[in-house]
Amino acid sequence: MVDWEALRLSLLLGSATVAILLPLAVLIGRWLAATRFRGRAVIEAALTLPLILPPTVIGFYLLVGMGPDSVVGQAWRGLFGTSLVFSFQGVLVASVLVNLPFAIQPCQRAFEAIGGEVRDAAAMCGLGLWQGLWRIELPLARSGIVTGAVFTFAHTLGEFGVVLMVGGSIPGETRTLALSIYDRVQAFDNDGAARMAAILLAIATVAVTISFAIGGQRRHG
Repeated sequence: MVDWEALRLSLLLGSATVAILLPLAVLIGRWLAATRFRGRAVIEAALTLPLILPPTVIGFYLLVGMGPDSVVGQAWRGLFGTSLVFSFQGVLVASVLVNLPFAIQPCQRAFEAIGGEVRDAAAMCGLGLWQGLWRIELPLARSGIVTGAVFTFAHTLGEFGVVLMVGGSIPGETRTLALSIYDRVQAFDNDGAARMAAILLAIATVAVTISFAIGGQRRHG
């Protein structure tokens, strides 16, 4: 039997993560692509860390940093009266941070491919920074932005370690489909786990296919 509540929560978490992260990824990616400054490598390395650190390590630091004894945790409780960890909001914050490289790097590479001469030409035509970004750069960087959105969504659906560390596995609150698969295996319900794993596999396949299709249109357009 498929855990539809976990599937709904996974889709909600993936959609919310993309909605929050993608505008930030566009701005940060464009900034890194168009500017050179001392310390740039340090910032890029920090943004890439979630790709190479074990999820349990990231989850541990987020659990401590957002816990009830932390400044962030106490501020959250003061504002909303609830704990940030072991809640959907806490998992969403963790998901946004973990997915930073998946969203930023495709956007940055797309903006780097545009080239400085295009930005110079836009400026010579009287376009300001935001006008040039909206009318010239965003259409040219579309494939990278879409790729970042697709990778972020697909990675969020399959995230396990960070979600488990920050959110636990609370039904209807933090138990995503990946956690539900783990629970089914622990309960020796391999048939149920196989059905849900097939759903994640299908979603990931569709997402990656869309990304490659858009990238192919861009290359042959």
